[in-house]
Amino acid sequence: MATFLYKLGRASFLKRRLVALLWVLLLGATGLVAATNASQPSNEISMPGTEAQEAFDLLSERYPGMGVDGATARVVFRAEDGTMEDAANQEAVAGVLQELEQSSDEVASVTDPFEVGAVSQDSTTAYTQVSYLVSGFELDDADRDALEAAAETGRDAGLVVEIGGDALFEIPATGIAEVIGIAVAAVVLVVTLGSLVAAGLPLITALVGVGISVLTITVLSGPLELDTTTPILAMMLGLAVGIDYALFIVSRYRAELDEGHSKVEAVGRASGTAGSAVVFAGLTVIIAMAGLAVVNIPILTKMGFAAAGAVAVAVLVAVTLIPAVLGFAGDKVRGGRRKVVEGDDAGVTGDANDENGAAATGTDRAAAERPNMGTRWARQVIRRPVAVLVAAVVSLGIIAIPAGQLELNLPDEGSAAPSTTQRQAYDMLAESFGPGVNGPLMVVLDGEGGGDAMAAAEQLTERAMALDGVVAVTPPQPDESGTTALLTVVPASTPSSTETETVVNDIRGLAGDLEQETGATLAVTGQTAMGIDVSQKLDDALVPYLALVVGLAFVLLMVVFRSLLVPLKAALGFLLSVMAALGAVVAVFQWGWLAGPLGVETTGPVMSLMPIFLIGVVFGLAMDYEVFLVTRMREAYVHGATPDEAIVTGFRYGARVVTAAAIIMISVFAGFVSATEPMIKMIGFGLAVAVLFDAFVVRMAIVPALLALLGRSAWWLPAWLDRILPNVDVEGERLVTAAPADRDGDAATPATAATAAAEARRDEPAEQRR
Repeated sequence: MATFLYKLGRASFLKRRLVALLWVLLLGATGLVAATNASQPSNEISMPGTEAQEAFDLLSERYPGMGVDGATARVVFRAEDGTMEDAANQEAVAGVLQELEQSSDEVASVTDPFEVGAVSQDSTTAYTQVSYLVSGFELDDADRDALEAAAETGRDAGLVVEIGGDALFEIPATGIAEVIGIAVAAVVLVVTLGSLVAAGLPLITALVGVGISVLTITVLSGPLELDTTTPILAMMLGLAVGIDYALFIVSRYRAELDEGHSKVEAVGRASGTAGSAVVFAGLTVIIAMAGLAVVNIPILTKMGFAAAGAVAVAVLVAVTLIPAVLGFAGDKVRGGRRKVVEGDDAGVTGDANDENGAAATGTDRAAAERPNMGTRWARQVIRRPVAVLVAAVVSLGIIAIPAGQLELNLPDEGSAAPSTTQRQAYDMLAESFGPGVNGPLMVVLDGEGGGDAMAAAEQLTERAMALDGVVAVTPPQPDESGTTALLTVVPASTPSSTETETVVNDIRGLAGDLEQETGATLAVTGQTAMGIDVSQKLDDALVPYLALVVGLAFVLLMVVFRSLLVPLKAALGFLLSVMAALGAVVAVFQWGWLAGPLGVETTGPVMSLMPIFLIGVVFGLAMDYEVFLVTRMREAYVHGATPDEAIVTGFRYGARVVTAAAIIMISVFAGFVSATEPMIKMIGFGLAVAVLFDAFVVRMAIVPALLALLGRSAWWLPAWLDRILPNVDVEGERLVTAAPADRDGDAATPATAATAAAEARRDEPAEQRR
């Protein structure tokens, strides 16, 4: 792996104009296609294999004229003076209904609240339901404007009118998320690299990769029915890893220049070492994201594959475009750093006085060997590994405590901002009709196989009303053939409550007796039932998903580190990070802690899809930092360092860059907390705190403490397993042992004191190296 990437990096450096042109052409082509593409994303959530989805599909087939799978709007009226029964208010409502019926050719039906009984007991509130033939995405601005204009007509007549439903759906905005993330990343890169040019390279290349990924997803949104949040999540992840991967390679390139190598040789070595770490780190993220397919929820599968694709593009950019732009940057990539060695494009070095090669002075080496903050921190941890380990684990354990109270459900309009018309309509309905009216249950009775659906509906009505938590059951509505009946059951509790889940399960519990007595089958659907089924399906899929992702990543890390305990430690550290992140999410979004400063206007259950998506992303990112930090330790150990020396070396060269990368990633994710979409806001926050915990607690404290306690056993691998596993040479041992002249005929670059010492120590007996 290291040798291949070494050659790829050199080739990209030497053919930089061609490589850069190809990436620019690819970006331009995807942009052109996206600009001329008319496809729209989808907001439909399909949950195959669930009772709610099967019942929904049956309704779409048996009741085609109802617009069951189309958008809906609930227009809520409230009388400020008098009641809704007053003649003037009834006339105002009639005018709104007439306007709604004529508002769009896509309107399937408009209910009259006075005919269907949609008037509150105190007669102060009424509502009508508008059903459309197409989804909310397919409605255009004119349709939404007409809906709002009809509501304004009611307001002009003296009524309070608010609108709920997905007919007003708008593509979620991310606010200033991208600007915040990129701005903070730019500052961190300048501070870390000390050069505007060097700082600009990761930003430019990351934006190229993200641009290609997001534009491609946009083009595929229509054909693949991708959700509107999919490109946002791909952009979030692609931008974060793209900057980080580029940062690691640029930092290693500058370090190789300081070691005494020419530019082209430094690019090759940086690609072979840091580039190998990037490839394997990217593979762990791709595995974690693609593994979401095992859940068998289309929206989650598509999100996972889109995010995996964005990461794959980021990896390709890092190992090809970064070496190319380093060639364009020239000496400017080093900023104000002292020029130790310069080299021409061919990698030929000169004597100590010419422009192509200058030997490092003793002063330079002394400055390079001076302990930095990473070195000092690693030595402190090594001195007190037990204390550091206990403090870190206990801290994360305390933060994870709220995760034990995690409640899951799909979002509804009750989670919208209080200032929106959707939330105000939701609250008005809950106040006047009870909270359950916002989450009605649709019960389908199918008698096509010879059963009597209407008889089953009559029996169900009687038995459902006898259940605790049910306040109303509408009269059954048959389909055209009379073989299917549809009822609406209104629970007494809110859609996301455990009481409503109990009602759903109780109704489903009546299915067996009804089928035996009438021959008709029963199924419960609707948004509330769908949320319950999704939560259950995610619970069932969590263990297989973790087994698949952690298992594959364990094997991958075992190949990388040639160790059993290091991958095991990485997996356990990930579990601590993700549990602490979930605890923080529950505390903020469910309990309301710090909700005000973070802009969380409504608290409630955590979105069902969020935990498993968080687990997938965090696992991939946790392995990123594990690979970047520990490969440098492994590299030092393989080259002759003792276990403690390897830990210090890893932190000396990797801590600053990993810290910068973590701050960048936290900033990118935290920027999305400003998004208007609750799922984006929640995932942005969850990922930001997860990276914070993983990078600064797990990788910077727990990892060195455990490695210090394990000593040489951390790098132990059974001999039989060592023979089986492929040697991918991520640490670049072959690049150190082979002279450049052996590879491509270039003159050898000056060997550094550090490399010579490592080679000498590698030949010593193990006892002397302790």
